[in-house]
Amino acid sequence: MTNFIPIFPLSIVVYPGESLNLHIFEPRYKQLVNECYTDAKPFGIPSVINNEVQEMGTLVKITEIAAVHESGEMDIKTRGVSVFRILELIKSVPDKLYSGAIVNHPDNLMATGKRELMQKVVNAVRELHRLLKINKDFNKADDDLLAYDIAHHAGLSLDEEYELLKLLREEQRQEFLKRHLGKVIPVIAQMETLKEKVKLNGHFKNLSSFNFED
Repeated sequence: MTNFIPIFPLSIVVYPGESLNLHIFEPRYKQLVNECYTDAKPFGIPSVINNEVQEMGTLVKITEIAAVHESGEMDIKTRGVSVFRILELIKSVPDKLYSGAIVNHPDNLMATGKRELMQKVVNAVRELHRLLKINKDFNKADDDLLAYDIAHHAGLSLDEEYELLKLLREEQRQEFLKRHLGKVIPVIAQMETLKEKVKLNGHFKNLSSFNFED
């Protein structure tokens, strides 16, 4: 299916199912939000990387306008719906302040993952958080978690988050996260070991000496 959508380009990656809170202050996006909320229509958030609007993005729906300030600025709550691909960017939409795009909606296989592989990924993310001494609650049972649910918690760069957005099979996304965590965790573990060594520097050490006669 091909259709027109209003777009709100941002330097972030949004995933289907993700909850995202936004503060709206620019006139063009206040117009976009008001129209989409009134008409119960979604809008698109394509990712901006290196100051360029990327091909892929996520359609989001407004779930709540949490606050409207005296200035007209708004705090809104949204939820990611589905991935889209931009076919044509429309920078100037007639009679509108905001931009838009002609997009299609590629098939995105959400139920093609492997539960055992996903559990390994979840365990690896928890190990990463343990090493970093942070606590995260995924707000879902492990058996219900998808790659999208934990991607923002895996220490990906913006470019890497976008690479994951481009993957349209759950098993591909799981493998992507597994490879990333397999590279990152050993590095973090080494850093923790180094930190402990640095902390010991200057302290009196009780060490056994090497015995040449053994």
